[in-house]
Amino acid sequence: MSNKKKLITGDICFRRIQWCFIPIFFLVLFNSCNDNSTTHELANKIIKISNFSATSNYQPNQKDIKQIELDYSNAIQGFVIPSNNQIKEGYFKVRFNLQNISNEAQQLYYKIYYSNVSYKFQEYDSILKAENPLAVENFYGSWEDTKVEFKKIKNKLQVNEEIEVNDEIRIVGNPRNEERYFENGINNRWKRNPRVGLYTFVIVVCTEADLNTIPPTIKNISKKNQDKFDNPFYYFKYAEGAKLKQTIVHEDPVPLKVVATPPPANGIYIDNSTLGTDNYDKSNYCSTCGEDEALYRNAAFQQFINYVDESTKFYNIPVVADIINDNYSMIEYNWTKSFYTREELIPTLIQTSKHPCQTVFSDTVNNKITIKNPASKPGQWKKESVGVITRHGMTYGKYRVKVKLTELLNKEGVWNGLTNAIWLITQGGGEWNYRRNCNSRGYMATYWGGVNDKRVPAVDYTEIDFEIIKTPPYCPSNVFPPIFLKTKADKNDLKNWNVQLPEELIKSKDKVTVACTNWDMACMEPKNFSTGCNTIEYQGQTFNTFRWDSVYRALTERTEELDDELFKGDYYYFEIDWRPKEIIWRIGKSPDNMRIVGYMNDKVTSIPNNQMLLIITQEYHNTIWWPGAPFAQENLPFPLNDIPGEIYELHIE
Repeated sequence: MSNKKKLITGDICFRRIQWCFIPIFFLVLFNSCNDNSTTHELANKIIKISNFSATSNYQPNQKDIKQIELDYSNAIQGFVIPSNNQIKEGYFKVRFNLQNISNEAQQLYYKIYYSNVSYKFQEYDSILKAENPLAVENFYGSWEDTKVEFKKIKNKLQVNEEIEVNDEIRIVGNPRNEERYFENGINNRWKRNPRVGLYTFVIVVCTEADLNTIPPTIKNISKKNQDKFDNPFYYFKYAEGAKLKQTIVHEDPVPLKVVATPPPANGIYIDNSTLGTDNYDKSNYCSTCGEDEALYRNAAFQQFINYVDESTKFYNIPVVADIINDNYSMIEYNWTKSFYTREELIPTLIQTSKHPCQTVFSDTVNNKITIKNPASKPGQWKKESVGVITRHGMTYGKYRVKVKLTELLNKEGVWNGLTNAIWLITQGGGEWNYRRNCNSRGYMATYWGGVNDKRVPAVDYTEIDFEIIKTPPYCPSNVFPPIFLKTKADKNDLKNWNVQLPEELIKSKDKVTVACTNWDMACMEPKNFSTGCNTIEYQGQTFNTFRWDSVYRALTERTEELDDELFKGDYYYFEIDWRPKEIIWRIGKSPDNMRIVGYMNDKVTSIPNNQMLLIITQEYHNTIWWPGAPFAQENLPFPLNDIPGEIYELHIE
């Protein structure tokens, strides 16, 4: 028996086990262990582990980093990594060799942990000289059934005996099985979906003596220690677990990278609860857009219905025109602005679709989504916002979209009234999706509550935006607000009604403003929380931040860009890089040629840590939201033709 290599299978392999991943920092020497990099061996005086692979049945010849895409088929209840479509068994096969190199027989136990290392807080706080309190938020786990603790090797290993151990594991949401994400006894794993990014796997092997000293909260990661989860990666690297003499911790040398590419061709789902009425038109439903069961299970996008603020009714000129293609002029704009009476104006609100699937299309041939702001005509006046939203929430990630959204300016520099927006928004849900507590006076309680809204410790509202609109930057403050001369209704005197824009706006007639915004709900906890115009430095660039006042719920940075650069070509890339401690906004002509246009960190704003969805819209804004805008929405014509936007790709990594 002593030199015999045995295959251990069913007796120590638990079926229906969850999988997740773990940080590369575990590739270290524990207790004077020896690491043989060629055979991936790790040993102490008792145990030797070799040939450890947590994903042996997936890309077995890959020696660097394995990559897997999230499978959106049947994923509405949460992602599973791997899915049955990716690996027939639906699990990663775990394999490692275990040898007793001591001078006596040993009863050994093992456990596999995993962690996302791309989007985590460091476990050790060098300032506190203790565990980082935010590390509890990291996405880590072990087997899906958290009651399965360390698994026992069936028989004692004799001196020099070596065995091969086989197991299985997969990654699913809510790996700690937190009650926060349960409802009516059901574990809604989709409420804490796996994160994208790099995962590593770690195996911990120990003797029975050491096992008895490992805390219950490390053996079973769903248990709490005084209302707090204990992070096993902190425990085994920095705490008492690092001192265990009969325990060995070994990391799979080949990590796994998880990426997401929500498929446009999987269709567009209609959530009828967002339509605001039970009486809605289904005549545009088809196999690629609607509310049938197949689309419910498989569609990665659904039609987005903007919130309509009833208080922002405005009076629009009774004109229909194609501003972009007909080159609607400044003289025409000033004329219609000046010479319609109040009685002739059209009282209206920005509208949303009352005919689902009429303005959003999933193209299965070209693998894209088309959105169209619909045309208007006299007597059927409307400015209708349009867009799509993802259906699977995530926390953190680099969200990069490839789109061709509408041009915003014509050759005369006249705006068509639309805002192109790529934005992340809370998945909602109340307490299960609350963001981290704000410990300095709290958050403003609601998005719309105004200056008299109360402050509360936690909210679920979060939003990170790209909004591209025709409006001036607010900073430096000496260029805001621009001074507009008043017009006079004298048709016979051109100079009286055809008033030119302020000089600083004329200089930017061919540019739009890219607004990068984080809605932090006015949490004042960041040490550099501020109002007005301020600056922040990142990678040699200076960014101007702006907040109206201490109760304003968002921090914004604005840069001016050529409209033709962003929207006249075949496509353009926009990227929101959302990390635990910072947000970076990038734009560019290709993924490898992007430049930073916005940057914020947790020193100036509260970075969201809850689950969000991505929205892509072409929407009409009431320009009272954008002080200083050179064109007023009510003085711009209704659209003569449909205004399309194309969404080619969303990649999240």
